[in-house]
Amino acid sequence: MQAKIGLIGLAVMGANLARNLANHNIQTLMFNRTAAKTEQFMKDFGDNPCLQAAYSLEELVQNLERPRKIILMIQAGAPVDAMLDTLTPLLEAGDIVIDGGNSYFEDTRRRSAKLAERGMEFVGMGVSGGEEGALHGPSLMPGCSRKAYVQLEPMLQAISAKAREDGKEPCVTYIGSDGAGHYVKMVHNGIEYADMQLIADVYTIMRHVLGMEAGEMADVWDEWNKGELSSYLVEITANILRKKDAETGKPMVDVILDVAKQKGTGRWTSMSALELGVATPTITEAVFARNMSTYKEERKELEKVYAGLQDTAVKAAFTEEEKAQLLEDLRNTLYAAKICAYAQGFNLMGTASETYGWDLQMDRISKIWRNGCIIRARFLDDVSDSFAKQRGMKNLLFSEFFADALKKGRAGWGRVVALAAERGVSVVALSSALSYFDAYRTASGNANVLQAQRDYFGAHTYQRVDKEGSFHTEWME
Repeated sequence: MQAKIGLIGLAVMGANLARNLANHNIQTLMFNRTAAKTEQFMKDFGDNPCLQAAYSLEELVQNLERPRKIILMIQAGAPVDAMLDTLTPLLEAGDIVIDGGNSYFEDTRRRSAKLAERGMEFVGMGVSGGEEGALHGPSLMPGCSRKAYVQLEPMLQAISAKAREDGKEPCVTYIGSDGAGHYVKMVHNGIEYADMQLIADVYTIMRHVLGMEAGEMADVWDEWNKGELSSYLVEITANILRKKDAETGKPMVDVILDVAKQKGTGRWTSMSALELGVATPTITEAVFARNMSTYKEERKELEKVYAGLQDTAVKAAFTEEEKAQLLEDLRNTLYAAKICAYAQGFNLMGTASETYGWDLQMDRISKIWRNGCIIRARFLDDVSDSFAKQRGMKNLLFSEFFADALKKGRAGWGRVVALAAERGVSVVALSSALSYFDAYRTASGNANVLQAQRDYFGAHTYQRVDKEGSFHTEWME
């Protein structure tokens, strides 16, 4: 029987996606460079009649329905190019190759153009949700021609996560041409970095300012997950804080080394923001926070050098009333900072859409993030509604809905960041989001001083507030 789709790469994500396809009665033919992995996969899951194995690329290609559809679930970068160099000579015009890895969007744009020269379709598809999402339903972000998407849509809708209370709205939509899908997935991950760091900052204040134990913190996060902060990340934070280490009996968070790793998509987001001239300070600070965490030995030494500074920090205990107020401030602060982090990500996507001609639809993008992906949250319904109701909205800070929350949270947000600074506690994401909000909502900033400096030392000229044109001043008279 000829298969509906081929899949190359049986690491965890590829294996789970193949099972997802088969579980939806889509005849799937798999190939892996290492035959032993294919054999093991078939031993484990081959009882599903919709799963078949191929042991060469030629066998894979020969046993697929035309036009052929093949998903690559392999390591991003050079391996994708190497596979395309081997695979495409076996294909025909009209065939579709889908890259489901975390490829850099510029690579996807290049590959799309290259395959188009041969009459083939290339799809750069963001797949979010990790291994569980791949198996049970991911959020999918395909970037390709509309012609290719129409052919793939029924299959992608079938295997994607489902949103809405009735669980019937597929978390997939047409994103845009060439690299649009991988770009949106990249920004999703950048927002994810920020979201996670915001939570980590709040944890820091709970632990090192309020002196809360892990179980007590877990109760607070559980409670917060019932309101506007309801999300996968808040939910798992509560679960993480409850988990005990089997060996020591201590909370797991207390035995995990405070050194965070990354795979690069957050860094790519910041690089793109710098290239396009878009302010994404909270996303970028989240990337820097992971970099800072790797300086473990230096941090240990510097803690000794500056040990005396801890004695100057105010360490007064909080009354129950003060503690309750600070926790309420923290809840409002996290929500407000989250709005700003997402505003930065959507603003970046809007600029990229104009730059690359993608026509990204922000309301649709936020809808497909409501389930299946790591940043899935109740909050995204309101994001989608805001973009749908206020067409052409330049930034989420203009949302009438979120403006009320930002106004409400601003005073407590300032108190939280000030208290953290007073106590010598670093909260880079919370503080950068606050600066972003304050800068964006201020009509008269301080760039006039910067322009005067530039004109002073480099005669770069400046504009005036009272008349049109460019001007230069002879500063040394």
